[in-house]
Amino acid sequence: MTKPTLRLPTLQAVLWRAHLGIVLFAVLTVGITLTVAGLVALHVHAEQNLALIARSMRYTVEASAVFRDPVAAEEAIALIASAEDVAEAKVVLHDGRILANWARPGGSRLATWLEQRLAALLNPPTVTLPIVHEGAPIANLIVRGHVGATFNFLISGLGGLALCLVISAGGAIYLSRRMRRTIVKPLEALAGLAHAVRQDRTFNLRVPPAKIKEINSLGDDFNALFDELEVWDKRLQKENASLAHQASHDTLTGLPNRAFFIRQLNRAIRDAQLTGHRVAVLFLDCDKFKEINDRRGHAAGDAVLVAIAKELQAILRADDLVARFGGDEFVVLLKQLRRVEDATRVADSIAASVTRPIALPSGDKITVSLSAGIAVFPDHAQDASVLIHLADSAMYRVKRAQRGGWQTASTQEDADAKEDSGN
Repeated sequence: MTKPTLRLPTLQAVLWRAHLGIVLFAVLTVGITLTVAGLVALHVHAEQNLALIARSMRYTVEASAVFRDPVAAEEAIALIASAEDVAEAKVVLHDGRILANWARPGGSRLATWLEQRLAALLNPPTVTLPIVHEGAPIANLIVRGHVGATFNFLISGLGGLALCLVISAGGAIYLSRRMRRTIVKPLEALAGLAHAVRQDRTFNLRVPPAKIKEINSLGDDFNALFDELEVWDKRLQKENASLAHQASHDTLTGLPNRAFFIRQLNRAIRDAQLTGHRVAVLFLDCDKFKEINDRRGHAAGDAVLVAIAKELQAILRADDLVARFGGDEFVVLLKQLRRVEDATRVADSIAASVTRPIALPSGDKITVSLSAGIAVFPDHAQDASVLIHLADSAMYRVKRAQRGGWQTASTQEDADAKEDSGN
């Protein structure tokens, strides 16, 4: 059961949210604090100013209160209140009757509604002053402040706060993009490189330098790790290639072994089926090799096998193949032949090449000969194993009849071909 992939946020998104959150929190905190402080200061100032307005209004309306003249009293109140930040002013006589009452006319419905809500919230100041005549109080002047100035201040404050938020958001976006260039991009490059190394094993890639010390140090550590991985990978590839070569080649002569030869023969037959060429198999055996081993020792026999392998590699074309099947048996694969005679000419060349004396470890020299059997695709067989078997049988017929020569394969197998021929 595969583990579900979590949808995690990117580093850029996290930094953006962090920047925006910090900026908004700071702006809101400062803005709200300044607004509240301004409102408190404005409220105190309004109270002091309203007290001064009430004193001036009291002096103006005193005569009207003495003579109980409501028209004059209202005109005196309106004269001052209309020019100041006053919502309502009234003169109340000692017996409770209202001598004069003035209220500021309302504006638009929305403004009036907002001002009423703000007045209910802020509770504007109210000043009450006694009107005294000849040492005795005759009435009270009640003046209630207007929230217009507070309303304008609050609207201005909110507008400034909104502007600060917009400017701060723009600053946060700029900082986020700058942070992306300095932090996110180097980390993305590092993550992409690590992914490429894990997926494609491209150990030659390296992390570019970064402008931030910690990220640059991290990149240097990654590069050092990639250096070690690259060395380790090259060593591993070399060891694997060596093991693969050992698994498919003979340790003594360095020639391919039986399994490798059969794979190449099958491939050559498939190619020949498409191109119409012939493929030949030459099965070679060193004459009297057992006698060399018994009389001169295994070191001499090994020297003979190595010399034969070198001669065969030197005489063959680059596309041809020679392999050691075991003991003193060698097999040659000739590709892209046009006639059977092309294979017999190669057999003649091989027979002539091995007649040169071979130096033994003891200092002596010895001359050997090779017997060869030849089988050609498609003339003698269509299958790789049959071709090898027919070439092997032909080689044994040569050893029985005349050592050091060659014969082409016969479609009728000779059951006595592999009898002991005195090898």
